[in-house]
Amino acid sequence: MDHFELVSEYQPTGDQPKAIADLVAGFKEGNQCQTLLGVTGSGKTFTMANVIQELNKPTLIIAHNKTLAAQLYGEFKEFFPNNAVEYFVSYYDYYQPEAYVPSSDTYIAKDSAINDEIDKLRHSATAALSERRDVIIVASVSCIYGLGSPIDYKDMVISLRPGMEKDRDEMIRKLIDIQYTRNEMDFHRGTFRVHGDVVEIFPAGSGELAVRVEFFGDEVDRITEVDVLTGEIKRDLKHIAIFPASHYVVSKENMERAITAIEAELEQQVRYFKGEDKLLEAQRIAERTNFDVEMMRETGFCSGIENYSRHLTGLAPGQPPHTLIDYFPDDFVMMIDESHMTVPQIGGMYHGDQSRKRTLVDYGFRLPSALDNRPLSFEEFESKINQVLFVSATPGKYEDEHELLRTEQVIRPTGLLDPEIDVRPVEGQIDDLVGEIKKETDKKNKILVTTLTKRMAEDLTDYMRELGIRVKYLHSDIDTLERSEIVRDMRLDVFDVLVGINLLREGLDIPEISLVVILDADKEGFLRSETSLIQTIGRAARNSEGHVIMYADTITDSMRKALDETERRRSIQMKYNEEHGITPQSIHKAVRDLITISRKAASAEMQIEKDPESMSKAELEKLVGEVTKQMRKAAAELNFEAAAELRDKMTELKKQLLDMD
Repeated sequence: MDHFELVSEYQPTGDQPKAIADLVAGFKEGNQCQTLLGVTGSGKTFTMANVIQELNKPTLIIAHNKTLAAQLYGEFKEFFPNNAVEYFVSYYDYYQPEAYVPSSDTYIAKDSAINDEIDKLRHSATAALSERRDVIIVASVSCIYGLGSPIDYKDMVISLRPGMEKDRDEMIRKLIDIQYTRNEMDFHRGTFRVHGDVVEIFPAGSGELAVRVEFFGDEVDRITEVDVLTGEIKRDLKHIAIFPASHYVVSKENMERAITAIEAELEQQVRYFKGEDKLLEAQRIAERTNFDVEMMRETGFCSGIENYSRHLTGLAPGQPPHTLIDYFPDDFVMMIDESHMTVPQIGGMYHGDQSRKRTLVDYGFRLPSALDNRPLSFEEFESKINQVLFVSATPGKYEDEHELLRTEQVIRPTGLLDPEIDVRPVEGQIDDLVGEIKKETDKKNKILVTTLTKRMAEDLTDYMRELGIRVKYLHSDIDTLERSEIVRDMRLDVFDVLVGINLLREGLDIPEISLVVILDADKEGFLRSETSLIQTIGRAARNSEGHVIMYADTITDSMRKALDETERRRSIQMKYNEEHGITPQSIHKAVRDLITISRKAASAEMQIEKDPESMSKAELEKLVGEVTKQMRKAAAELNFEAAAELRDKMTELKKQLLDMD
C-alpha cells in the first residue's frame, strides 16, 4: 500500500482537530521540531495516528521502555490494520553484559537469553522498511544502538519470481551466505530444507508461514506460502524477497576486507601491550581475536560479532554506528512519546556504555574497535533527525529550546476535569490527612501520598498502619517487578493508601485514585518543581471525583505555576463540557482490562504457591519446568511484567532445589 489508512470508529474531537491541523501544516512547512502538549486521557495517540495519516511518511515512534512501547504498538496496530506497524525493542529477556572488574580480577562473560518472538519482530521491522513506505515502527531507546549496515542488509536480499532463471544450488549457497542454516529435522525461523527440486525457507521475520520454491531445471517454476505446521498452501506468490537472518550479515568480499582490518588492529594492539610489558593482556587479546576471526572466516559469524561491527560495515574509527534510524528513508518522521523522560534517557546511554567497554579494552578482552559498537551519542542522534514531534504532558527544557511550534491538547473526550487543588496549612497535617483518607476509603477510593524524605514516608506508613489503615510504602529499593506488583495489589483492593517519595514514574495511572496528597509542597526542589507537581497532580485526573490536597505554609513559584496551569486546563475542559453537554465519567474500561490481567497473574501465582517447601524434589523440578514454560509464554506475548514475576518465582524455586542437594 502506498498510503496510510487510519481505521477508527472515532472522529477527532475537542482540541484534537486543531492540534492535528497545526502539526501537519508545521511539518509541511518544513519545521524540524514540534511539540504536542497533551494531558493524560486527551487522546494523544489518536492525534499522532491522524498526523501520520496526513503526512504519509515512514514514522519512527520512540518510547522510554519496553512496556510502554508494547502498549503503543498494540494501539497503532489497531489504528492501521492495513499498513506495516512494527515493533523494535531489545530482544533480550535477560542480559548480562560482558564486563571485567580489575579490583578482584573477575571477568564476567556476556550471558543472555534472546526472545525469539521479539527477534522475529525486529527482522520484520527492517524487512518492512526495505520493501514499503507505509511503515510505522514503535521502538524503545534500543533503536539508537548499533546494527549492521542497511546497505549490506538490502544488497544481500534474495529476490525470486516465477519464471526467472536461477540454479537451485546457487540459491542454497546464497541462503547460507545470509546466515540461514539447512535443517531437515527442526524447521524454524532462519532455516531451510531441501527435497529434490523443492526448497522450503522459513524467513527470519515470519511467524507461522514458510516459503516453498519449486524449481524446474534451472528455472523457478512456482512460489507458494505454506503453513509450517500443516503444510497447507496458503497462496501463490508472484514475488518473494528473502531477507538476511542476521542484521550483521556481510558479503564474502566485505568479510575478507573486515578480517584483514581486524588482524591489522590485533597486531597493533599486541605490539602495544608487549611494549607496555603487559604480556598477559597481549596473549589474551591474541587468543580471543584469532578464535573469532577463524569462526567468521569459516561460518560468516561468531559470538559477539557486534564488537567487530566497525570493521564489518567499513566505518572509520569514531564514526557513528549504523542504527535502525539508518534503515529509514531520508524524509521519515520521528515521534518521541513521554519526551520529558525519553530525551534525557537517550542522552545518557552513550557514556554508561563507554565506561564498561573501556575496561574490557584496557585489559585485553576486546580490541579498541569494540568501543564503536555503541549507542549513538546525543549529538549524533540529533544529526539523524529529519523531523521530530515531542509528545508529553510536561515537555522539558530541551523541547522548549528546540521546538518551532507547540500545540496543546488539554480537552479530554471523556469530559474528565483536571482535579481541584486545595492548599492547607502544615500544622495538624497528619490528623487532617487521616480524616481525608477515611472519607475516601469509605467510598472505596484509593489515595496517593507523596512525601519528601524516606524517614517521613516510613514514619507515616507505620503510623497509618497502627490506625488500621491499609497502606503500602513504595521506596527506591523496590525494583520494577515489585513496583508493578504493588500497583496490581492496589487495583485488586489489597490496600487503599500508597505512600512514596517519587511517584512520577509511569505505571501509576490508576483510575481508582480519587485523592492525591502532597506533603511539604512548599519545599522547592526536583520533587516539588513545576513539572513534578503537574505530573503528580495528573495522577488524580482519571477519576471524576479526583482532587488534590497540598500541605504548605507558603505558595512557591512552582506551586503557583502548577496551580495556574491546572486551573487553566480545568476551565478549558469545563467550558467544553458545558458547550457539548458532557458529564465527566471516570475511566472504567482500562481498569477492568488491567484487573483481568492481574487476576490471571494472581491465580497463576496462587497455583504456584502450594507450599513448595512441602514438595519432594521431583515435584519441585516439575514445578520449575511449568513456571519456565509460563515465563516464556508471557514473554512471547510481550507481557514483560508477568514474565519478570514468573522469572523471579523460578529463581526462588531453583534455590530451594539447590538447598535440597
